[in-house]
Amino acid sequence: MTSPALVILAGGLGSRYGGAKQLQPIGPGGETLMDYSVFDALRAGFDRIIFVIRPDLSDEFEATIASRYRSRIQVELVAQRLDDLPVGRVPAGRSRPWGTGQAIWSTRHVIDRPFAVLNADDFYGLPALIEISRFLYNVQETGAGQWAVAGYPLARTLSRAGGVNRALCQADADGWLEHLVEIRDIVPDRRGGGVGVFHGTPMVLAGDDLVSMNLWGFTPELIDRLGEGFVDFLADGPAHEAEYYLPDAISELVREGNARVRLLRTDSTWCGLSHPADRPAVELFIRRLIANGDYPEQLPR
Repeated sequence: MTSPALVILAGGLGSRYGGAKQLQPIGPGGETLMDYSVFDALRAGFDRIIFVIRPDLSDEFEATIASRYRSRIQVELVAQRLDDLPVGRVPAGRSRPWGTGQAIWSTRHVIDRPFAVLNADDFYGLPALIEISRFLYNVQETGAGQWAVAGYPLARTLSRAGGVNRALCQADADGWLEHLVEIRDIVPDRRGGGVGVFHGTPMVLAGDDLVSMNLWGFTPELIDRLGEGFVDFLADGPAHEAEYYLPDAISELVREGNARVRLLRTDSTWCGLSHPADRPAVELFIRRLIANGDYPEQLPR
């Protein structure tokens, strides 16, 4: 079977964080959260890494990140360009990227196998990557058109530094995703769950409700479907700051019956950089994993 590829979304602006958080050193040897994702990906059976980056970060990214891996794994850099559109032109005054849906679509020239997707500024944990990798190996036997999303218990994804947005996963009795519901500004509550906002109305969530942290498993068929959805998104005349989000695109395909997505519950503990104040907690989390023997003091370079 073909080993899966891993697409790492590293082109975010980090507006809430205040900078390019995907390049922030977190580990004791200056490792970024991306370094831990690549380390885990190698252990989970991935043999190719595709970084989607901002064009203005290309030189810095090659020098500080990509060059670390080229002797150990195949590496591709894909620039997410504002003018990379399936139809039309960039509206006057538009400077913001088009979102995660466009980011994945921009890899269309290099995707030739099943692949996973994750965010550069998040830590997902080895068990979650193994689960997604196993799914991608198996899907080569079960057929195309079946995808997967890792579902994390909400309580393991909240920040004490401020509200976060999470996509609540709702599945049928057989574990197939039915809906992804975007809940905004979720803060922890005293019950171990959280309280967020859904269409302007407060919504109480349980700690074991499963949410997507943007760890997906796909077959290459996704690329063409994203392109078609992107055309529709642009045809609707989106607002100036609107983005074509991957979860929205997948939700639409599921609603239309054009995709089946397996919800894979993971007990991995997620951590990430949503707010500047998250950084000390993330650094402490990594140090504890090292102390437990889960990761070496310094990752190989």
